[in-house]
Amino acid sequence: MPPKLPREALCLSQRGWVAQFFVNITSKRQFGIRSLNPPKANPYNARPGLPLLKSTPAAALERKMRADTLPHRTGALAVKKGMTAIYDPETGERIPCTVLQLDRVQVIAHKTIEKHGYFAVQVGSGWKSHQRMNKALVGHFSANGVSPKRYVHEFRVKDSAGLLEIGREINADWFQEGQFVDARSNTKGKGFAGVMKRHGFHGQDRSHGVSLTHRSMGSAGPSQGGGSRVYPGKKMAGNMGNKQNTLQNLKVLKVDNENGLVVVNGSVSGPKGCIVKIQDALKKPWPTVELPSPLDAASQPSQ
Repeated sequence: MPPKLPREALCLSQRGWVAQFFVNITSKRQFGIRSLNPPKANPYNARPGLPLLKSTPAAALERKMRADTLPHRTGALAVKKGMTAIYDPETGERIPCTVLQLDRVQVIAHKTIEKHGYFAVQVGSGWKSHQRMNKALVGHFSANGVSPKRYVHEFRVKDSAGLLEIGREINADWFQEGQFVDARSNTKGKGFAGVMKRHGFHGQDRSHGVSLTHRSMGSAGPSQGGGSRVYPGKKMAGNMGNKQNTLQNLKVLKVDNENGLVVVNGSVSGPKGCIVKIQDALKKPWPTVELPSPLDAASQPSQ
């Protein structure tokens, strides 16, 4: 219904009745409850000149290169030899560390943005008899003039400046003392484990009618909001371990180039003898080294 006029507005003999009449007509009534958090305009997507985000792989790679989120250099494959400790000569502090050894690490092939859509360096480590390989792998190694390797892995780099020449050997002095690296390796395989060991469940009661099921998980389906069924991802008993784990920002304490040893601070996932992929840390400043001149992708042999 329209708003009612006050009684004074009907008295035409009083002064100011015209202004009072228009004030009451133009005023807007508020209905309902006023929101405590009214919606605000988003200033991030309303500014002019913002670039259009494309969903192509080339555009995603360009954003990665612009944000400097890919290492400038390739990494290396190392073998975990075990853990030890060193003492700080100044403070006497005991520092636990892991010993990694580089075993005949060589550059096998390149991945270029023109042919594969990204820049990467394929690195091999160790040695393996050609009789224990298929013909495709033997041809791949022989075409690049590299002996067969036991382990092969790719390390992504930012641009063509990080593509080392094929056949170059990567030694322990590729890393510097004091720099930080990221280490990727598979955790120890524990086999089939129960919920208490695998997920840290506290188990069931030792009394109140519980018999012979103290370490079991109990009911899995009911009382989950979706009826008597088991949701995907439910924590249950199953295979534990043997999954890739990344430890970031491990400081390089010692480098022994003669024996191919790199000593990093702290622990590295996996048992002794496992393969570890180490590369310059993403969340720390890049080490001050001279990068080789960019390679012409067209001059490289086709992989």
